[in-house]
Amino acid sequence: MGQAGMAEAAVRYLRSNRTPAPAPVEALPRPELRCVAEDERAPLDPREFRRVLGTFATGVAIITAPPAADGDSPAGFACQSFTSLSLAPPLVAFMIGRTSTTWPRIARAGVFCVNVLGAGQGELCRAFAVSGADKFAGVTYDAAPVTGSPRLSGAVAWIDCAVHAVHTGGDHLIVVGRVNALGTGEDDPDGPLLFHRGRFARLSG
Repeated sequence: MGQAGMAEAAVRYLRSNRTPAPAPVEALPRPELRCVAEDERAPLDPREFRRVLGTFATGVAIITAPPAADGDSPAGFACQSFTSLSLAPPLVAFMIGRTSTTWPRIARAGVFCVNVLGAGQGELCRAFAVSGADKFAGVTYDAAPVTGSPRLSGAVAWIDCAVHAVHTGGDHLIVVGRVNALGTGEDDPDGPLLFHRGRFARLSG
């Protein structure tokens, strides 16, 4: 048998021993999505919701953005809802209230920097948690390398991002950022600043 005959025999053998294709998997029905109507009772007491969720300790960051136009000032707010989201592509996310007056300024800039705070930066966090004040008064910072967003001195890490997507989530917005650059800053001997049960906390041990 020549090479051509051997090849044809091999093809016939493989076809006769082909593993049958698995049966298609039936997709699950999509859940029904709807908003809670104004006349419907809220399913949970907001105070109990906060109390229980407050047992989950989070890190604390300050989200900053450069001026969106000439004459504007930088924007920033204290955030405990920052999280990593994706490795490929590199994405992060944070949540912000839909009534926030800072968010429109960040949205106009289209970019932001996440400044991860150390345990000794509680007062800086409080300054950025105040609405309507000049949050950058007396604060030392430089420009993040890609977006120019304020990179705060003393932060233990910084993540320089562009706004990638924005989704609604109840009374908050879910802001997804694509990471352009990142790095670590000054080491805090007491570790990162944490938020737990409505107050700042530190790692122990």
